[in-house]
Amino acid sequence: MVHSYVLALFLYFPEDKSEYIPAAITLGIFFIGALAAMWLIIKISKREANKAKELEDKIFQQHNQDQNRDSL
Repeated sequence: MVHSYVLALFLYFPEDKSEYIPAAITLGIFFIGALAAMWLIIKISKREANKAKELEDKIFQQHNQDQNRDSL
């Protein structure tokens, strides 16, 4: 019985539904912020992946050139 009473303390459903408006606005702001952060992380990750790929190709080309010189 005490357990259900303690859990009921966290449940509050207001009669005046306009009290949900600030919560909805806050949820919207944080959701948009989360989307912006995710977009930024993906954008930076792609940029870093391209840089890594270019560096990998450059190192691979140098390695191949060194092997070609050694074989001659």
